[in-house]
Amino acid sequence: MKKVSKQLTLVYVLLVAVALVMVALYEFGVLESGVLADSKQTEFVAMTVMELTTLVAAFLGLRLFKFPKIHAELVTRKEPAMLKWGMMRLLVLEVPMVVNTYLYYMYMNPTFGYLAIILLLCLPFVMPTENRCIDETTEQEEVNPEK
Repeated sequence: MKKVSKQLTLVYVLLVAVALVMVALYEFGVLESGVLADSKQTEFVAMTVMELTTLVAAFLGLRLFKFPKIHAELVTRKEPAMLKWGMMRLLVLEVPMVVNTYLYYMYMNPTFGYLAIILLLCLPFVMPTENRCIDETTEQEEVNPEK
């Protein structure tokens, strides 16, 4: 499980780093921001799509391992399933975050920045530590308070 955790952590850090490098490049003026600020129609479409994408991504990213079929696969296949579904969860959260960051600087619309921050705030809850990977691939016994 240690190898899987390291692979997932690499993806986790890499995509956050991509967003941070993008922020640095735009903030220091290396790349020009606000290039698409005049295209209000495409901005509206992009904003609508990214708002919906962000809502779905936040829900899926945080709840993905609770779906019965995925949970059953995680418990039975452990490491291969954790790599597959852990990667999926990270991509579901971090790719829209990077896209929102990019769109923020293209349109200079704070809504995209807020959407990226929402997804960034979800990331600590799915950080692929070794202990979390082990916990998510073991069956949790239900506690019955009546007994």
